[in-house]
Amino acid sequence: MNFLRTAVDGNVNCDLVVVGSGFFGLTIAERCARELGLKVLVIDRRDHIGGNAFSEEEPTTGIETHRYGAHLFHTSVERVWEYANRFTDFTDYQHRVYTTVRGEVYPMPINLGTINQFFRAAYSPDEARALIQEQAGELAGTDPQNLNDKGIQLIGRPLYEAFIKGYTAKQWQTDPKDLPAGIVSRLPVRYTYDNRYFSDTYEGLPVDGYTAWHERMADHPNIEVRLSTDFFDTSQPVNKAAVVGQVPVVYTGPVDKYFDYAEGELRWRTLDFDQEVLDVGDFQGTPVMNYGDEDVPYTRIHEFRHFHPERDYPTDRTVVVREYSRFAERGDEPYYPINTEADRQALLRYRAQGNAEKGVIFGGRLGTYKYLDMHMAIGAALSTYDNALPDILR
Repeated sequence: MNFLRTAVDGNVNCDLVVVGSGFFGLTIAERCARELGLKVLVIDRRDHIGGNAFSEEEPTTGIETHRYGAHLFHTSVERVWEYANRFTDFTDYQHRVYTTVRGEVYPMPINLGTINQFFRAAYSPDEARALIQEQAGELAGTDPQNLNDKGIQLIGRPLYEAFIKGYTAKQWQTDPKDLPAGIVSRLPVRYTYDNRYFSDTYEGLPVDGYTAWHERMADHPNIEVRLSTDFFDTSQPVNKAAVVGQVPVVYTGPVDKYFDYAEGELRWRTLDFDQEVLDVGDFQGTPVMNYGDEDVPYTRIHEFRHFHPERDYPTDRTVVVREYSRFAERGDEPYYPINTEADRQALLRYRAQGNAEKGVIFGGRLGTYKYLDMHMAIGAALSTYDNALPDILR
């Protein structure tokens, strides 16, 4: 596997250029190299592969951390699961989340345990369902125009205001009364004590970590990876002006940046992370603790030792990361598309331009302006390899 930290001089000598080394880009590169025998050049502006799923050891503790927020692998798609298992084994980790609200800890998502704890009751499933239906009836028959009223209509005011309202306000930096109702189509409530966060058939974490998984995907003699290489930097040879039209390209960067923001900037939310090493063996007893109260500035705290209890981590130190959400500005890492009507209209115009761009496929979260979990990115890449890629390789 050839990893170059900076671009090198000389002509681009390959059959396919992949811009971005996240799961979408690496899946395309691996399939083309292994199945088609193509020489694939992968470039990434960052100094590491793996996109936002990149993981690394905290140097003083050896605890594996996820630089861009916790990444939990789960899928019900057999093909995606089979493909992922070619490169990594998985632990039997099952994600469970808790939330602190008004000084008390509850299981999430909202389930029968949450309901009984919150209402200090011992409701049966049918009794709990009837209670929530009664409380949601406050706005029954209305057509809510904002997220606040929609949340009340879905699960009732008490649960909504305790577990959704403050957390949503922090995520969006906006009062839910000023957010459109369309942001939330459903708020799942489980009338059992099942507190697994995901309900997919398969779930787990890569035994050796995400970076080892990414490196195995790129470990093929036909794949070259150049890091710290910006596709829009004309001082290095693998740039947009020199490559497009000469070599087929799979582009997974921001679609609006590709077209120099000609149709306006697509808006995103971003995350800030505050990492701290603490001199305690266990800070919160769980991998992720949400904070629903609006006066707590962060949305959640990750404690990464709990993602891998099977590992021999230090017993006297731990790593915690506080996560903050805000609107992204140009230069920030984009995480979640805001997807307003104006964004959707601009995206349609960018898609039209993309369809006219010969020899280029736009993919991944940034290239399609869609939030994609890891399994979704892999699945989309496999579909692209099957259906769209042959058209640009002819």
